[in-house]
Amino acid sequence: MKTVVVGMSGGVDSSVAALLLKEQGYNVIGLFMLNWEENDASGACTADSDYADVRRVCSLLDIPYFSVNFAKEYSERVFRHFLDEYAAGRTPNPDVLCNREIKFGPFREYALSLGADYIATGHYCGIDHNADGRHYLLKAADGGKDQTYFLNQVTQPQLENVLFPLADLPKEEVRRIAVGRGLATAQKKDSTGICFIGERNFRKFLMEYLPAQSGKILTLDGEEVGEHVGLMHYTIGQRRGVNIGGKSGESGRWFVVKKDLANNILYVSHGDESPLYSKSCLVTGLNWIGIDPPKSPFECTAKLRYRQSEQRVTVMPTEDGADVIFADRQRAVTEGQYAVFYDEARCLGGGVIDKVIY
Repeated sequence: MKTVVVGMSGGVDSSVAALLLKEQGYNVIGLFMLNWEENDASGACTADSDYADVRRVCSLLDIPYFSVNFAKEYSERVFRHFLDEYAAGRTPNPDVLCNREIKFGPFREYALSLGADYIATGHYCGIDHNADGRHYLLKAADGGKDQTYFLNQVTQPQLENVLFPLADLPKEEVRRIAVGRGLATAQKKDSTGICFIGERNFRKFLMEYLPAQSGKILTLDGEEVGEHVGLMHYTIGQRRGVNIGGKSGESGRWFVVKKDLANNILYVSHGDESPLYSKSCLVTGLNWIGIDPPKSPFECTAKLRYRQSEQRVTVMPTEDGADVIFADRQRAVTEGQYAVFYDEARCLGGGVIDKVIY
């Protein structure tokens, strides 16, 4: 009997993943990861209650479970980068790094030390372990829940012997299975956002770690229209929280169009969204999944943020990454986020959006 270690978060997805694998005849072990230690009694992270849910599910399934603390690794490999990116005026996506640096890094190594033949998670995606020795990352059957975007930096060695039990299941079916089996997490609300921030005010949380410097808010014509509270608190395309009064006789909202870190200036536009639309971007830190690094230009589709439909692009490899040319101009492409590439059902990999070309 093959042994599979399942990364269990205390949510319904990983709970059902463990259930399905046991029903398929695997020797299943649950492993809960503590990635953030919250010392403030008012903090929103729910590690204790999440682990309690893991214990309840594992007890019902009659499988062993363990807890492992990766808070130090998370702080060094993910959170430090998160702060550095915000300090540089960019908008990072720590969930992508968490997958590469924690869930498919130290977690994988720890699972192997427990005797795992396979590791599994509750991600909504699929995998094809091809006979040629390559591992192809596939989109989930439930397009609305597909999480390949967050796995675009996971490497070939990290994908070896990985199982994704929820690949073919819609979220509604996962809930139905959990209810039918009486799992404690069946009706548990899906977690959103970043664990170490939780339900707290994001701006206040960030100011605990990074000093904020206020500065001018200007229009693209150079008119001063307000004062910002620190460039790190704004992202391209943002409407809410800009806090500028409306112009007399004009309709429409203010929104962020550019950040000048060198001069500490936030640029905004009123009503006219055309400054938000770009024609291409430079992507670095490329990771290719199941294919050799391309040397010639090619066409595919891409997501430039998670909640976006795939867009037609041309990828032009460069010495440092790739120029990604958009078939249609794209709105609010944001430095620090990821461009993730697709070829129909397969995720080809991705990289960090390093510069946006307007």
